[in-house]
Amino acid sequence: MMETFSIWWAEHWTKYAHSGLILVIGLPTLRVIGYLIQKGLRKKVSEQSVILFSKGVVYLGSLVVILTALQQAGFKISALLGAAGIAGVAIGFASQTSLSNLISGLFLIWERPFAVGDVLQAANDHGVVHSIDLLSVQLRTFNNQLIRIPNETLIKNSFTNVTRFPIRRMDIPIGVAYKEDTDKVVRILKEVADANPYCLDEPEPLIIFKGFGDSALEFMFGPWFAKTDYIALRNSLLTEVKRRFDEEGVEIPFPHRTLYAGEATKPFPVHVVPTPDNPKEGEG
Repeated sequence: MMETFSIWWAEHWTKYAHSGLILVIGLPTLRVIGYLIQKGLRKKVSEQSVILFSKGVVYLGSLVVILTALQQAGFKISALLGAAGIAGVAIGFASQTSLSNLISGLFLIWERPFAVGDVLQAANDHGVVHSIDLLSVQLRTFNNQLIRIPNETLIKNSFTNVTRFPIRRMDIPIGVAYKEDTDKVVRILKEVADANPYCLDEPEPLIIFKGFGDSALEFMFGPWFAKTDYIALRNSLLTEVKRRFDEEGVEIPFPHRTLYAGEATKPFPVHVVPTPDNPKEGEG
């Protein structure tokens, strides 16, 4: 028995050694090639294209290395591929959702409505595009969580690429009391925008008197800014508007409510009742 095994091992150990050597050298080499591809192409093409191309090279190369190793070990590749084809058909019927995501991913790659690093808003999900794969898109939220969105969901539903263009407009609703002068409010908002270093001079800030609200005169203040300055602009702008309104005596009102019970009813009398702690509270 031992003699038979020794003869078999003597005849086949070389093939198995070569097969193992191919795997040991080939797979790590592909990882290195994928890293070099990402490093070399990052400055020439988009991050999305770099990731997809490097992954494609690594996956396809790994398949070739594994098949070569199996062939070197004595497996019949033609029979193996035939069995894989039958299994692939069965798996394809069982995984129609994955196939739909795969096709949707190809459409996303072709259309390129967003890229790695863009800020994406899809339904209730909002974050920075972390990676774009054939089956899903991964978002990194602003509190550093990871969201995985199937490609089919993005194809079937609308989404917003917040940072697609280099400049944006920040629309800030502002309400002032009815007694305020509208021309004065517009002047203050223009001066605030002109003094803020993050507001662009061109296009000019959008200032619209929207109308008469329940408790305030409603304005829309929309300065333009570079997409990278969102946080800095919002913090500084709101602080400056509040400060200037206080200096100019412009009132930002709180909601008012009036109770009315019909024409036949007199206004409700309101009296301040003195308390034992403050007996003079009701005077005046």
